[in-house]
Amino acid sequence: MEEKEQSSEPPPCVMTSLPEDVILDILARVPRCNYPTLSLVSKHFRSLVAASEIYARRSLLGCTEHSLYVILSNRRGCYDGQLYILSREANGNQGLFLIPSLHSMPQFGSYVAMGSKIYVFNTVTTSPSGLIIDCISHTAQRLPVPVPMIIKVTITVADITDGRIYVIGYYWDFIYKKVMVVFNTETQTWEPETIKMDTEVDVRACECVVMAGKIYFRDRKKNSIVYEPKGSKWETDEMVNAKEWVDACVVDNVLYYYDNVENKLRAYDSEKKCWGVVNGGVEELLAKKKVYGWWKTVSYSGKLFLFNRQGNLVGVTYFAEISLQRNQQREIWGKVEWCDGVEIAESVYILKSLGVMV
Repeated sequence: MEEKEQSSEPPPCVMTSLPEDVILDILARVPRCNYPTLSLVSKHFRSLVAASEIYARRSLLGCTEHSLYVILSNRRGCYDGQLYILSREANGNQGLFLIPSLHSMPQFGSYVAMGSKIYVFNTVTTSPSGLIIDCISHTAQRLPVPVPMIIKVTITVADITDGRIYVIGYYWDFIYKKVMVVFNTETQTWEPETIKMDTEVDVRACECVVMAGKIYFRDRKKNSIVYEPKGSKWETDEMVNAKEWVDACVVDNVLYYYDNVENKLRAYDSEKKCWGVVNGGVEELLAKKKVYGWWKTVSYSGKLFLFNRQGNLVGVTYFAEISLQRNQQREIWGKVEWCDGVEIAESVYILKSLGVMV
């Protein structure tokens, strides 16, 4: 009887008997989506998958992954957003999971992702205030106050190149004046000099992308301008301004946006300075999922991520991952890796989506 009782006891976990450094090395190679399950194994595993050391080890081993973070806002009541992460569920479907440890995200904010961090610039305050979100620990800290800056800038949009975030906005000096300020992510400080913007572009409502080290701005009145940080010079690109790109992103120095009028995914090659369309399976996707609004784009691990909100289907947002290839004629073809609908409340909409490396 005693032998039976002994045999019914679960065998000890072999992995827990290994040295801690070896356990950490093994867990670092496991996809991050499995960490919630691993945290249920024991308190020890829970502390390991939550520790910063495991992410340092993942980086060292080349096991980092891209994760898609989504800011959702509610049209009813509070308009500020909350941060979610898009993750594959056990059944293979996609799901949005709330990150409860973070405060509300500003509705009128400009969001920039770099590495494992998200920089948030609040656009409704009278100075470039905001947050730095650590997507490893899911904690946030305040951006440093730009002490050397005399003027008070209302931020409208930001993007990043060479470790510097270029933030454009305007300030009041009897008339609205446009300006660009720079945040250095390496030193975590604002640069003291401001960059004047002598342009017709309406910085209060404009789009911004970075291609081949240059920053492209375009407003709703079809005005556009390009800034090259290395030469500190402004220039124009009439070809990129030939299309009314909005909600665009850049993958491998090619700009992508969804043309809602013709229901096409358009691409601008910054090297050849020409427009084209993305062919292949993505055309079938757009034909099936055409909506009253439009698809938004985000760069994701060298691929293109599309998401939308079905205009007439309550509470359904579609996400699609598109891999991109060129044929011998240099045409761009898009293959739909997967597409799935995620149920969200009818009153909720997507403020921003960002690809983050963790």
